[in-house]
Amino acid sequence: MALSLAASFGLYSLLKKRLGVSLQPWHTLFAETAVLTPVAGVILLVIARQGDLTYGAGPRHTVLLTLAGVVTALPLLCFAAAAQRVPLVTIGLMQFITPVIQLLIGVLVLGERVSAALWVGFGIVWFALTVLTVDSVAAARRGRSTPAAVEPSSA
Repeated sequence: MALSLAASFGLYSLLKKRLGVSLQPWHTLFAETAVLTPVAGVILLVIARQGDLTYGAGPRHTVLLTLAGVVTALPLLCFAAAAQRVPLVTIGLMQFITPVIQLLIGVLVLGERVSAALWVGFGIVWFALTVLTVDSVAAARRGRSTPAAVEPSSA
């Protein structure tokens, strides 16, 4: 499950960066909605046939679920706008903030215990991120310090 989530979000970010650059955030949100609406419709039909559908079962629940979808659009628009302006490496690094916050809340606030193996894995991931960050910063500095090549004029 973790690998499929990582792969799907990585692919989503890559597509957003490559295709979304030429489109406005509203257009990309519309495209995402157009792609996912049929999938959501099929899922709703399957759940309804099983008798487990709660959407539409009562006005309060239906309004809350609908508004949850609308409220979700704001972060999607912000992400689309950021993906146009920020390098993909930066977006990828920022995606590690949420799991770190979740880990800190689990350990510090909720008193969750984390095994030594998980701490080792956590350390390996952050070591790799540190190496990636240092390399990215060094490459950016090399790019800025290298003067642009002057082409010889053909007189």
